[in-house]
Amino acid sequence: MGNIPIVVLIIIGVNIALSYQGFNSSHFFNKYKFHIGSIHNGEKLRMISSAFLHGDWVHLLFNMYSLYIFAPIVLQYFTDINFLILYIGSLLFGNIISFFFHKNEYHYAAIGASGAVSGVVYSAVLLEPMRDFQFIFFPFVDVPGFILGAAFMLYSIYAMRNKMDNIGHDAHFGGAVGGYIITLLVNPDLLVANSLMVGVLALPIILLYFLVKYGKLNV
Repeated sequence: MGNIPIVVLIIIGVNIALSYQGFNSSHFFNKYKFHIGSIHNGEKLRMISSAFLHGDWVHLLFNMYSLYIFAPIVLQYFTDINFLILYIGSLLFGNIISFFFHKNEYHYAAIGASGAVSGVVYSAVLLEPMRDFQFIFFPFVDVPGFILGAAFMLYSIYAMRNKMDNIGHDAHFGGAVGGYIITLLVNPDLLVANSLMVGVLALPIILLYFLVKYGKLNV
């Protein structure tokens, strides 16, 4: 498995500590979860704190395992500070997009690091689009990164349009958008060195923009 980078250990440690506190205190959990009504009332800290809470150990372990797998790929190209910016930036992008889509649903609530982790995953795919990845539900099938990334984004759009479940697909999508933008800001050479894949991975983002613009996706 190799050594876990210190910056990743810190992120995992904070997630475990705050999630554990939330498991044991409903007051703590409710005070810091993502909640549209409370955010409208000025509790902006929830836009960040909610990403360090999880519903249960399975939810927490899934997100932290995904971070553990994909973070080392990104850290080959990022400094620790830039990685932290990527993580927090993706977290914020995810929750901003989620707020945008649910701003009129004052009861809406969410928790979890999935938006931040989605940003790390999409960053890894953008940095190494031809690298083979194993999709968690089909662990013995290798899928090129650019296909996995685009498929993930397209499925997120599909799930958002059809309101399929209680999963925060909008936060996942927003986190991935954050990861995409921040990665290009940190590594602008990708725009020239791998412009085709940069364009391919931008297509789902462009698609969502037009779906919202022309009223095909309700907000």
